[in-house]
Amino acid sequence: MTTLPPPGSEPARPPYPGGLPFPPGPPPALHLAGLAKAFGPKVAVYGLTLAIPAGACYGIVGPNGAGKTTSLSMATGLLQPDYGAAYVHGVDLWAEPERAKAMLGVLPDGMRLFDRLTGRELITYAGLLRGMAGDVARERTEQLLEVLDLTESASVLVADYSAGMRKKAALGCALVHAPRVVVLDEPFESVDPVSAAAIRALLEDFVAGGGTVVLSSHVMDLVQRMCSHVAVIAQGQLVAAGTLDEVRAGGDLETRFVQLVGGPAQQGGLEWLRPSSS
Repeated sequence: MTTLPPPGSEPARPPYPGGLPFPPGPPPALHLAGLAKAFGPKVAVYGLTLAIPAGACYGIVGPNGAGKTTSLSMATGLLQPDYGAAYVHGVDLWAEPERAKAMLGVLPDGMRLFDRLTGRELITYAGLLRGMAGDVARERTEQLLEVLDLTESASVLVADYSAGMRKKAALGCALVHAPRVVVLDEPFESVDPVSAAAIRALLEDFVAGGGTVVLSSHVMDLVQRMCSHVAVIAQGQLVAAGTLDEVRAGGDLETRFVQLVGGPAQQGGLEWLRPSSS
Protein backbone atom coordinates (compact mmCIF):
# COMPACT_ATOMS: atom_id res chain seq x y z
CA MET A 1 0.00 0.00 0.00
CA THR A 2 1.28 3.47 -0.87
CA THR A 3 1.99 5.65 2.17
CA LEU A 4 3.13 9.22 2.44
CA PRO A 5 6.57 9.85 3.95
CA PRO A 6 6.58 11.15 7.52
CA PRO A 7 6.36 14.93 8.02
CA GLY A 8 9.71 16.63 7.67
CA SER A 9 11.22 14.06 5.32
CA GLU A 10 10.02 15.83 2.16
CA PRO A 11 11.88 18.87 0.80
CA ALA A 12 10.28 22.24 1.42
CA ARG A 13 8.28 23.77 -1.41
CA PRO A 14 10.82 25.16 -3.85
CA PRO A 15 10.63 28.73 -5.17
CA TYR A 16 9.76 28.82 -8.85
CA PRO A 17 11.69 27.96 -11.02
CA GLY A 18 14.31 26.25 -8.80
CA GLY A 19 14.21 22.99 -6.88
CA LEU A 20 12.05 20.46 -8.67
CA PRO A 21 12.66 19.91 -12.41
CA PHE A 22 10.49 22.59 -13.98
CA PRO A 23 10.38 22.76 -17.77
CA PRO A 24 12.57 25.39 -19.49
CA GLY A 25 11.16 28.54 -21.02
CA PRO A 26 8.10 30.51 -19.90
CA PRO A 27 6.25 29.01 -16.94
CA PRO A 28 3.32 26.70 -17.72
CA ALA A 29 -0.18 27.97 -17.23
CA LEU A 30 -0.61 25.49 -14.39
CA HIS A 31 2.20 23.47 -12.86
CA LEU A 32 1.61 20.75 -10.27
CA ALA A 33 4.85 19.81 -8.57
CA GLY A 34 4.93 16.65 -6.45
CA LEU A 35 1.42 17.04 -5.04
CA ALA A 36 0.42 14.50 -2.41
CA LYS A 37 -2.63 14.18 -0.18
CA ALA A 38 -3.80 11.52 2.28
CA PHE A 39 -7.07 11.23 4.19
CA GLY A 40 -6.16 9.16 7.20
CA PRO A 41 -4.61 5.89 5.95
CA LYS A 42 -5.99 6.47 2.45
CA VAL A 43 -3.51 8.09 0.06
CA ALA A 44 -5.60 9.91 -2.55
CA VAL A 45 -2.78 11.51 -4.57
CA TYR A 46 0.90 10.66 -4.47
CA GLY A 47 3.71 12.66 -6.09
CA LEU A 48 1.67 14.18 -8.93
CA THR A 49 3.80 16.37 -11.20
CA LEU A 50 2.23 17.84 -14.33
CA ALA A 51 2.98 20.88 -16.49
CA ILE A 52 -0.02 22.26 -18.41
CA PRO A 53 1.03 24.61 -21.24
CA ALA A 54 -0.63 27.95 -21.81
CA GLY A 55 -3.22 27.98 -24.57
CA ALA A 56 -4.08 24.29 -24.22
CA CYS A 57 -7.32 22.49 -23.57
CA TYR A 58 -6.05 19.83 -21.18
CA GLY A 59 -8.14 16.78 -20.26
CA ILE A 60 -7.69 14.94 -16.95
CA VAL A 61 -9.11 11.41 -17.09
CA GLY A 62 -9.09 8.49 -14.72
CA PRO A 63 -11.32 5.84 -13.11
CA ASN A 64 -13.65 6.69 -10.24
CA GLY A 65 -11.59 7.25 -7.11
CA ALA A 66 -8.38 7.85 -9.06
CA GLY A 67 -7.72 11.21 -7.37
CA LYS A 68 -8.83 13.59 -10.12
CA THR A 69 -11.02 15.80 -7.95
CA THR A 70 -8.46 15.83 -5.13
CA SER A 71 -5.73 16.80 -7.58
CA LEU A 72 -7.77 19.62 -9.12
CA SER A 73 -8.80 20.84 -5.67
CA MET A 74 -5.15 21.09 -4.64
CA ALA A 75 -4.27 22.74 -7.97
CA THR A 76 -6.79 25.53 -7.41
CA GLY A 77 -6.39 26.25 -3.71
CA LEU A 78 -9.54 24.50 -2.52
CA LEU A 79 -7.56 21.82 -0.68
CA GLN A 80 -4.14 22.20 0.89
CA PRO A 81 -1.68 19.46 -0.13
CA ASP A 82 0.31 17.49 2.40
CA TYR A 83 3.33 17.87 0.14
CA GLY A 84 4.16 19.57 -3.13
CA ALA A 85 3.19 22.85 -4.74
CA ALA A 86 1.02 24.37 -7.45
CA TYR A 87 1.92 27.33 -9.63
CA VAL A 88 -0.35 29.46 -11.83
CA HIS A 89 1.75 31.08 -14.56
CA GLY A 90 4.73 30.80 -12.23
CA VAL A 91 2.97 32.22 -9.14
CA ASP A 92 3.01 29.97 -6.07
CA LEU A 93 -0.63 29.27 -5.24
CA TRP A 94 -0.01 28.89 -1.52
CA ALA A 95 2.67 31.56 -1.05
CA GLU A 96 0.77 34.22 -3.06
CA PRO A 97 -2.84 33.03 -3.12
CA GLU A 98 -4.41 36.35 -4.11
CA ARG A 99 -2.16 36.78 -7.17
CA ALA A 100 -2.56 33.17 -8.24
CA LYS A 101 -6.31 32.88 -7.70
CA ALA A 102 -6.97 36.11 -9.59
CA MET A 103 -5.82 34.21 -12.70
CA LEU A 104 -8.01 31.17 -11.98
CA GLY A 105 -11.61 30.38 -12.77
CA VAL A 106 -12.82 27.26 -11.00
CA LEU A 107 -15.85 25.00 -11.39
CA PRO A 108 -15.61 22.29 -8.70
CA ASP A 109 -17.66 19.12 -9.00
CA GLY A 110 -20.77 19.33 -6.82
CA MET A 111 -20.16 22.97 -5.86
CA ARG A 112 -22.94 24.41 -3.72
CA LEU A 113 -24.29 27.73 -4.96
CA PHE A 114 -26.04 30.63 -3.26
CA ASP A 115 -29.35 29.29 -4.48
CA ARG A 116 -31.56 31.98 -2.93
CA LEU A 117 -30.19 34.36 -5.54
CA THR A 118 -31.42 34.51 -9.11
CA GLY A 119 -29.09 33.39 -11.88
CA ARG A 120 -28.40 37.02 -12.78
CA GLU A 121 -27.69 37.95 -9.15
CA LEU A 122 -25.43 34.93 -8.64
CA ILE A 123 -23.09 35.65 -11.55
CA THR A 124 -23.02 39.37 -10.80
CA TYR A 125 -22.22 38.61 -7.16
CA ALA A 126 -19.35 36.35 -8.24
CA GLY A 127 -17.92 39.24 -10.26
CA LEU A 128 -18.25 41.66 -7.34
CA LEU A 129 -16.51 39.18 -5.04
CA ARG A 130 -13.62 39.24 -7.52
CA GLY A 131 -13.34 43.01 -7.08
CA MET A 132 -14.92 43.96 -10.41
CA ALA A 133 -16.68 47.28 -10.86
CA GLY A 134 -20.45 46.90 -10.62
CA ASP A 135 -21.25 48.08 -14.15
CA VAL A 136 -18.61 45.76 -15.65
CA ALA A 137 -19.87 42.79 -13.62
CA ARG A 138 -23.46 43.44 -14.70
CA GLU A 139 -22.53 43.83 -18.38
CA ARG A 140 -20.51 40.63 -18.44
CA THR A 141 -23.26 38.80 -16.58
CA GLU A 142 -25.79 39.64 -19.28
CA GLN A 143 -23.38 38.45 -21.97
CA LEU A 144 -22.72 35.18 -20.13
CA LEU A 145 -26.43 34.59 -19.55
CA GLU A 146 -27.04 34.91 -23.28
CA VAL A 147 -24.17 32.63 -24.31
CA LEU A 148 -25.14 30.02 -21.71
CA ASP A 149 -28.83 30.18 -22.74
CA LEU A 150 -29.93 31.36 -19.30
CA THR A 151 -31.44 34.72 -20.26
CA GLU A 152 -35.05 33.55 -19.99
CA SER A 153 -34.41 32.10 -16.52
CA ALA A 154 -32.11 34.89 -15.34
CA SER A 155 -34.72 36.16 -12.84
CA VAL A 156 -35.51 32.69 -11.48
CA LEU A 157 -34.00 31.59 -8.17
CA VAL A 158 -31.08 29.19 -8.61
CA ALA A 159 -32.88 26.90 -6.14
CA ASP A 160 -35.44 26.27 -8.89
CA TYR A 161 -32.85 25.52 -11.59
CA SER A 162 -32.37 22.07 -13.02
CA ALA A 163 -29.02 20.34 -12.47
CA GLY A 164 -27.83 21.37 -15.93
CA MET A 165 -28.86 25.00 -15.42
CA ARG A 166 -27.00 25.09 -12.12
CA LYS A 167 -23.91 23.80 -13.88
CA LYS A 168 -24.14 26.57 -16.47
CA ALA A 169 -24.67 29.23 -13.82
CA ALA A 170 -21.62 27.96 -11.93
CA LEU A 171 -19.61 28.13 -15.16
CA GLY A 172 -20.69 31.73 -15.57
CA CYS A 173 -19.36 32.45 -12.07
CA ALA A 174 -16.03 30.88 -13.04
CA LEU A 175 -15.70 33.00 -16.18
CA VAL A 176 -17.09 36.40 -15.25
CA HIS A 177 -13.73 37.87 -14.10
CA ALA A 178 -11.96 36.81 -17.34
CA PRO A 179 -9.41 34.41 -15.83
CA ARG A 180 -6.31 33.21 -17.68
CA VAL A 181 -6.80 29.58 -16.59
CA VAL A 182 -10.14 27.80 -16.15
CA VAL A 183 -10.27 24.53 -14.19
CA LEU A 184 -13.49 22.57 -14.62
CA ASP A 185 -14.32 19.35 -12.78
CA GLU A 186 -16.91 17.39 -14.81
CA PRO A 187 -18.32 20.51 -16.51
CA PHE A 188 -20.68 18.59 -18.82
CA GLU A 189 -22.31 16.35 -16.24
CA SER A 190 -26.12 16.72 -16.31
CA VAL A 191 -25.91 19.20 -19.20
CA ASP A 192 -28.15 18.61 -22.23
CA PRO A 193 -26.55 18.28 -25.70
CA VAL A 194 -27.64 21.73 -26.89
CA SER A 195 -26.22 23.45 -23.81
CA ALA A 196 -23.10 21.29 -24.00
CA ALA A 197 -22.48 22.50 -27.55
CA ALA A 198 -22.77 26.11 -26.40
CA ILE A 199 -20.35 25.51 -23.53
CA ARG A 200 -17.86 23.80 -25.85
CA ALA A 201 -18.00 26.73 -28.26
CA LEU A 202 -17.43 29.17 -25.40
CA LEU A 203 -14.42 27.23 -24.12
CA GLU A 204 -12.96 26.78 -27.59
CA ASP A 205 -13.19 30.54 -28.14
CA PHE A 206 -11.51 31.09 -24.77
CA VAL A 207 -8.60 28.82 -25.75
CA ALA A 208 -8.35 30.41 -29.20
CA GLY A 209 -7.89 33.75 -27.43
CA GLY A 210 -4.91 32.44 -25.45
CA GLY A 211 -6.68 31.08 -22.38
CA THR A 212 -6.06 27.66 -20.86
CA VAL A 213 -8.76 25.12 -20.00
CA VAL A 214 -8.21 22.16 -17.69
CA LEU A 215 -11.15 19.80 -17.43
CA SER A 216 -11.88 16.38 -16.01
CA SER A 217 -14.40 14.10 -17.67
CA HIS A 218 -15.41 10.47 -17.90
CA VAL A 219 -16.55 10.92 -21.49
CA MET A 220 -13.57 9.94 -23.65
CA ASP A 221 -15.19 11.02 -26.91
CA LEU A 222 -15.68 14.51 -25.49
CA VAL A 223 -12.04 14.69 -24.38
CA GLN A 224 -10.86 13.53 -27.81
CA ARG A 225 -12.91 16.20 -29.56
CA MET A 226 -12.05 19.08 -27.24
CA CYS A 227 -8.59 18.53 -25.79
CA SER A 228 -5.14 19.01 -27.31
CA HIS A 229 -3.46 17.36 -24.30
CA VAL A 230 -4.45 14.57 -21.91
CA ALA A 231 -3.27 13.22 -18.56
CA VAL A 232 -4.34 9.84 -17.22
CA ILE A 233 -4.44 9.39 -13.44
CA ALA A 234 -4.90 6.04 -11.69
CA GLN A 235 -4.64 5.25 -7.98
CA GLY A 236 -3.50 8.76 -7.23
CA GLN A 237 -0.55 8.73 -9.59
CA LEU A 238 0.14 10.00 -13.10
CA VAL A 239 0.09 7.13 -15.59
CA ALA A 240 0.51 9.03 -18.85
CA ALA A 241 0.57 12.65 -20.03
CA GLY A 242 1.24 14.52 -23.24
CA THR A 243 -0.51 15.55 -26.41
CA LEU A 244 -3.65 13.65 -27.34
CA ASP A 245 -1.83 11.77 -30.10
CA GLU A 246 1.04 10.83 -27.77
CA VAL A 247 -1.25 9.43 -25.10
CA ARG A 248 -3.59 7.48 -27.35
CA ALA A 249 -0.60 6.02 -29.25
CA GLY A 250 -2.28 5.54 -32.61
CA GLY A 251 -5.59 4.24 -31.26
CA ASP A 252 -8.67 5.78 -29.73
CA LEU A 253 -8.46 7.29 -26.26
CA GLU A 254 -10.95 4.94 -24.61
CA THR A 255 -9.07 1.81 -25.66
CA ARG A 256 -5.76 3.31 -24.59
CA PHE A 257 -7.30 4.40 -21.30
CA VAL A 258 -8.43 0.86 -20.48
CA GLN A 259 -4.95 -0.44 -21.35
CA LEU A 260 -3.28 2.09 -19.06
CA VAL A 261 -5.51 1.77 -16.01
CA GLY A 262 -6.41 -1.92 -16.40
CA GLY A 263 -9.81 -3.29 -17.36
CA PRO A 264 -12.01 -5.58 -15.24
CA ALA A 265 -10.55 -8.99 -14.53
CA GLN A 266 -13.70 -10.75 -15.76
CA GLN A 267 -15.17 -9.96 -19.16
CA GLY A 268 -18.72 -10.65 -20.19
CA GLY A 269 -21.99 -10.67 -18.30
CA LEU A 270 -23.76 -12.85 -15.75
CA GLU A 271 -25.29 -16.09 -16.95
CA TRP A 272 -28.31 -15.78 -14.68
CA LEU A 273 -29.02 -12.27 -15.99
CA ARG A 274 -29.76 -13.52 -19.51
CA PRO A 275 -33.50 -13.87 -20.21
CA SER A 276 -32.88 -17.07 -22.14
CA SER A 277 -31.30 -18.72 -19.08
CA SER A 278 -34.72 -19.17 -17.45
